[in-house]
Amino acid sequence: MLDIFSNADFHQATLRDVAKRAGVSFSTIYKHYGSKERLVFAFVDVWLGKLTERIVDHLQGIEDLKEKLRKVLWLQLDYYERHPHLGRMLFLTLPMATWMADETFEQKKMIHLYLDVLKKGQAQGILNPNVRAGVLLDFMLGLVQRTVFMWFQRGRREGLAAQANVLFELVWRGMTIEK
Repeated sequence: MLDIFSNADFHQATLRDVAKRAGVSFSTIYKHYGSKERLVFAFVDVWLGKLTERIVDHLQGIEDLKEKLRKVLWLQLDYYERHPHLGRMLFLTLPMATWMADETFEQKKMIHLYLDVLKKGQAQGILNPNVRAGVLLDFMLGLVQRTVFMWFQRGRREGLAAQANVLFELVWRGMTIEK
């Protein structure tokens, strides 16, 4: 399924294509999901849930805010590098307005995890308190989205995760209070 939705225009892919590739009947997929959007969003929810769990696991024992945020950025870039079909689908072929209208877009567990870390950083006087934590999150996630997008555009010549430290230092300087 990832191959179908990541390598072609989302609107051209069909449930029949997915059924044929999966070796199941169209009616079986339609019965369980009802539409290609629901099918895709159900799987995206699972894949992003795995990313969230990976982040939670890796943050265990890391107390330093800077290192937590660095690790989160690296984990995201590494995840999309390891799962390029997912990154391609999310950032290139899936219509964002369509996904944003679906409840799976909210990714509540992941977003709350981020916001809690960012708010804690603001309360500690490390991160800029004059910017809502949600805007700081948008800044970080926007960087991930653009980085993955351009990684594909440039032919995936260098690793995504290999760029994490340089990109993080830019983000860190943009989010912290000047001293």
